[in-house]
Amino acid sequence: MTDDIDFSQFGKRRPVRGGVEPRSRRGSFGRTRWGRSFLEAIEKVADAGRLTRGRTYARAGQVINYHIEPGAVTAEVQGSQPRPFTSVLTMRQLRDDRLDELIALVRQTPGMLAEIASGTLPPALAPLLLPTTASELDFACSCPDQGWPCKHVAAVCYLVAERLDDHPKDLLTLRGVDLDTLIGAVQRESAPDPVDLYGEETPLPALPRPDFHPAPEDLDPALLRQALRMTAEDEQTAESGLRALRRLYRALH
Repeated sequence: MTDDIDFSQFGKRRPVRGGVEPRSRRGSFGRTRWGRSFLEAIEKVADAGRLTRGRTYARAGQVINYHIEPGAVTAEVQGSQPRPFTSVLTMRQLRDDRLDELIALVRQTPGMLAEIASGTLPPALAPLLLPTTASELDFACSCPDQGWPCKHVAAVCYLVAERLDDHPKDLLTLRGVDLDTLIGAVQRESAPDPVDLYGEETPLPALPRPDFHPAPEDLDPALLRQALRMTAEDEQTAESGLRALRRLYRALH
């Protein structure tokens, strides 16, 4: 990007009292993978000159305040004008398939939900949460510089990187993912809602078919004959009664 603006026409930046104090006074911003990776995504798409001036603004405490909300960081940055500029960093919020992928990954990984709830962001979430293309980022500012981003928004980006060093969970907020909503979605069972609550339309299983044995076969033959003889007039009548009893049980089967 060509820097074709004469910044000297706007005068020197006005000093700020009580601005956001950066931790980094020299060298690079971002001391953890989250802060560094966030800045790397910004540096891939931003103008190097404006980033340099943004670092200077950040270290000088020109960012009066900033507020992280779902999908955006809104800040007041003091420049050369009497009133501070409103600078906004926007990140695309996760929706649909990417959000479902995030929920599925957390649900399938033991212990990951507990890590997130405790404030730790597992490295496995980096590909889903960190911006990788210019289409996932946007910058806006009320200053006259039309750069993308201008130095005011760039200063905010460096402070956000430091914030992510200490509070990586804020990356979920920047992606529009509410922690309570994520926890509920992960814990929710994926079974379909029941329609036939009382089973009126549910087919019943077939009745069991017991293994049938005629009662005479399960009895002691000698005892059975003895019992029949006690009620019969003679041996022939007793034998006839036994045959009749067997026919009866076969008929029941």
